[in-house]
This record gives sequence, C-alpha cells and structure tokens, in this order.
Amino acid sequence: MPVLPPPPRYPAPGHPGAPGVGPLIETNNTLTHPTGPEHQLVVGEGTYVLRDDLYLATPPPHPSEAPVHNPNPLATTISPPSVGTKLSLVVIAPRQASYSRLYRLDTTTSTRSQVPPSIQESPHETNSQTSDTGSHSANGVAPSPLEGLHTPPFGGSNPMLSLLNGKESKDPLKKRKPKSNIVKSNSSFVSRVIPHEALSKRLQEHNPNGLYAFANINRALQWLDLTSPTKEEHMTKVLFTKAHALCHDINQVTKGPNHIDLILGFSTGDIIWYEPMSQKYVRINKNGAINGSAVSEIRWLPNSENLFLASHMDGSLIVYDKEKEDAAFVAEDQAPAADPASDEKGDRKASLTVKKSVNSKNQKTNPVAYWQVSHSKVNAFAFSPDCRHIAVVSEDGSFRVIDFLKEQLLHLYHSYYGGMICVCWSPDGRYIVTGGQDDLVSIWSVEESMLVARCQGHNSWVTAVAFDPWRCDERNYRIGSVGEDCQLLLWDFSVGMLHRPRAASVRQRNSITSTTLRMQRSQTNGSVTRFRSDSNLTSTSQDEEEVVHPVEPRARTAMLPPVMAKKVDEHPLCWLGFEEDCIITSCSNGELKNLLFPCRKNTINWTLAAR
Repeated sequence: MPVLPPPPRYPAPGHPGAPGVGPLIETNNTLTHPTGPEHQLVVGEGTYVLRDDLYLATPPPHPSEAPVHNPNPLATTISPPSVGTKLSLVVIAPRQASYSRLYRLDTTTSTRSQVPPSIQESPHETNSQTSDTGSHSANGVAPSPLEGLHTPPFGGSNPMLSLLNGKESKDPLKKRKPKSNIVKSNSSFVSRVIPHEALSKRLQEHNPNGLYAFANINRALQWLDLTSPTKEEHMTKVLFTKAHALCHDINQVTKGPNHIDLILGFSTGDIIWYEPMSQKYVRINKNGAINGSAVSEIRWLPNSENLFLASHMDGSLIVYDKEKEDAAFVAEDQAPAADPASDEKGDRKASLTVKKSVNSKNQKTNPVAYWQVSHSKVNAFAFSPDCRHIAVVSEDGSFRVIDFLKEQLLHLYHSYYGGMICVCWSPDGRYIVTGGQDDLVSIWSVEESMLVARCQGHNSWVTAVAFDPWRCDERNYRIGSVGEDCQLLLWDFSVGMLHRPRAASVRQRNSITSTTLRMQRSQTNGSVTRFRSDSNLTSTSQDEEEVVHPVEPRARTAMLPPVMAKKVDEHPLCWLGFEEDCIITSCSNGELKNLLFPCRKNTINWTLAAR
C-alpha cells in the first residue's frame, strides 16, 4: 500500500486565495537603498539620509504551534506572542575615544556657577552621579568615563555569591563558556540553527570597530554584521520551537574578539545564555521553574560577568546567575506585601517586597534575588549611569526609582493616564525620560525628584525613548522617541528651557537640599542603612519622607515641542538606538490579525551626512 505524503506545513505557493492561507513566508533578508526627499530627515545640525533599509525575514509559526486562544469572545485585544523587533548592538573593540564627544563643554573653564540653581548639587552631596559614559562631578567637571566602575558590586558583601553551586571554582576562566552545543542540540526548545556557511571566515574578516547587531523576531534570533558589505546575510539564525524571544542583552564587560555573552528572555519565562561564536548555550528558568510568566525585559547587571536582571510580566524583578542551577523558588520570610488598592490611592507609603534578598545565605541556586515591585506587568527598566539605581515602568502607569544595591524603593510616580512603556536615563544621570500610553514623553529630574517637562508630539503610544549621547552636554540634551504612530521624533531641551509655567508659582516645591540628601542617603557608602544584614524589610523608615509623589497637573507642567517629526515607516515602531554616525529604528506589524507575523520591514538606518 503506498504511503501518503505528509500534509504541507506551510501554505503552498500559488494559492494565495485559498481559505486559511497566510502571507507568503520569507526566508532571506533583503537590503535596499531608497533615495529621494521622502527618505530624508532635516534637523538643525544637518540632514539625515536613509542609508540602509534592511528587511529581516519573518519566521513562520512552528507547525506544532497552536493559534492564540482567546478565552473571552468579547475581548478585542489578545496578548501578542511577540513585541516586535528589538535590537542589541555591540562593538568588539573598546571605544573610549568616542566618549570625548559626549560633552562639548570646556572642562578647564567650566565652573559651578554656570549650572543653574535648579540642578546644582548640594554641597553635602557626594560624587554619586557618575557614569560609565561620562558624567558630572560636584564641581561641574566631567570625570573619567570609567569612574562608574568604582561602584560597589551588587551583593559584594555576601561571600556566598563568590561560590558556584556552593563550591569555590578552581578555574575562574573555565566557567565563562556555556556547556551545550546549540547546533547539535536535541532539545525540543530549539527548533533549528542556521549558521552562515562561511561563518569562520566572516569572523576573521570582521573589523574590530565594526558593529554587530542581534535582533529578535517572533521565535527567531538573528545575528547580523552591520558593517559588512553583505549585511543582509545573517551570521547565524536561531529558530525556537514555540517560545517567542521578547528581549535580549549583550554583556559589554565580557565581550571580546572570540567571545560574546548574550541572554534572551522568552514568552514562556525561559531564559537562554547564548555564546554565538562557539554556538554554545545554557537554558535558565527552564519551564518556568522560578517564575512562569513571560520575560518583558532583561539586562546584565552593571560591571558584572555573571549576574543579570529580568523583569517578568507578573510584576517581579529577579536577579539570576548565568552559571547557577535552577531550583523551585520558595519565598523567604518577609514583611507582609502592600495592599495594591492602598498603593494606588497613595494613602500610605509604597513598599518593595523582597522575597529573596541578595544578602541571603542560600545562594547555591537561582535566583540570587527576587523582588516584587508591582502587581501588574513590568514593561521596561533601565540602570542608571552611576550603576546604583533602576528606573522601572509598569502597565499600571507607575514609575519607580529603586536603589538595587540596597534593595530599597526611593520614589514612586504615576502617569497622567495609561501604562508606561519605556524608560531611559540621561548620560549624566540627572534626568530620566519615560514614554507610554498617554502619548507623551516625560522628563523627570532625579535631583529635584519631580516632573520638569512633558514632550507632546506623538499621536499614539510612545514605545521607545533614548538619549543621543553624542549630542548631550552639561546644559543641552537630545532625546529621540518612536511610537505606534510610525513617527520618529527628536527633542532638544536645555536647562534654561525648563522654566515652570505661571501656575507653578503656587506649588510648594520640595527643598532641593532635602531631595539630594535623600538620594545621598541611598548611597552605599553612606552611614545610614535601613536594612538588616538579611535585608528582608519592605518599607522605608518612619522618619523618611513620603516616597509616593502625586500626579503633577498639566497646568503646572512645561510643554516641550519636538525639533523634528517624521513618519519613517508604515507600521508601528518599537525600538530606537543612537550610534555615533547613525540612528537606528525598528518596527513591528501593528495589525491585530497579523500578530504572529510581524512586519517584514524591521530596521531603518538613518545616517547624518554632515555628522
């Protein structure tokens, strides 16, 4: 009896109108170079022209992947399995020389009197706002870019963190590589790995100053060389079975000509530590052993080789060690969790629930630390340049500043309405910028602990914000933002522009001295501490000022217009990055019916000709 062939896995070409047939499956990336005035951005410093338009192939759904199930037939929004196309950029060679362009001020003549009183540091403030990309010291002079490396390491006072699975490693260099070969893996988590046929040759020919990029697209991860003449050809493409890669990050500390540490967070809660040059990997939080909710953001801890922080969609922040084994997590003794209803009303002090402290003696397995920061989805977080604080934004519209070295909540703010989606710090650590569902870009002063300006110009949700470090100095800042309105907006603001509206004169402002002292008390080298050695307390001391800040009325908030607004894509944008010679954005398909098939136009590279 003849054996019938298996049914086709994907829609057969030639039958686009057949029932159930989806869009044509793409397998190769496409690079184009469009020209014309519609592909130019005119800004004060010059004209940006579209240099490369790179179309990344959208992976099809896995044959065994079931359609997204909607349990509520009346629901109009279904949680998508993808967040669009996110990028991570890395340059193998160190780029200390480029930091000299971060600030245009003459440090030999810069004095404290040049800085307006609204942002001057208290004379009692220590030099805490340092940065790994340049910052200001107390006298207004930009210190060394490496000054941020002097920040105490996370958990440095806990000797148990120096042990691997409870034992001291004999060869510290041996544990830098993952164990399993991802190309020959028989794991059901990995579907297929497609390395370039001349990968070894391309690695040898790669310019150390060239730019590598990693992009997650649905259930795929692509490794690209953006300085190669054949940048449309991926270095390696990894396809996963059912899990969708939602975020990833590159360790800038351990990178080298023969080594890159990459971590990926997935919709299933799984995390992968991947080394693309040796094609080795390790799976962490397997099957959600520690936390089963999706990973919304993931970052290596500053100046750490092993530790990274992941935010899960259940409102938790978890610190993992790439080399530790997983174990079922049981919360350690902690104070009672705060009532979410009372936190929303602001009638009591907000709390940070420490379910496992970094100072815990139980450090044989992951997690290293476990914090519950919100009762809703954490959308994004960002580390401060001084490597001491985290800014966290959540779906409930809250924005928190946390001293992660001391596991302590410092400030809690709220949006006008809707959730907050993205957050970033200024290169000098003086300002935090957020964007969200209120269609606004908000600028917050760290030293004054207050909202200083709203940037109005987007017509839809703001999905990514970033500072251009090559166009920032001690008084002037350049911000970029992208949103679901398909627009790229650039904002310039200076300290002198942030004047307060007339209605603000009736507002009782906090003392700058008190706010800076409050930030000073959060420093690890201070004499004041609020946590025991086991650090399981969850609230601030009684003599501390309220950490919950009320929403600032619009009439009391300065409004800032953009210096440039341009629609750069036909689909919602989701990522933005600044390099020394270009601006890079990425987009995703915003149509609900195509949630499983993000837009094929994933990256636009804008280059400034006069830059």
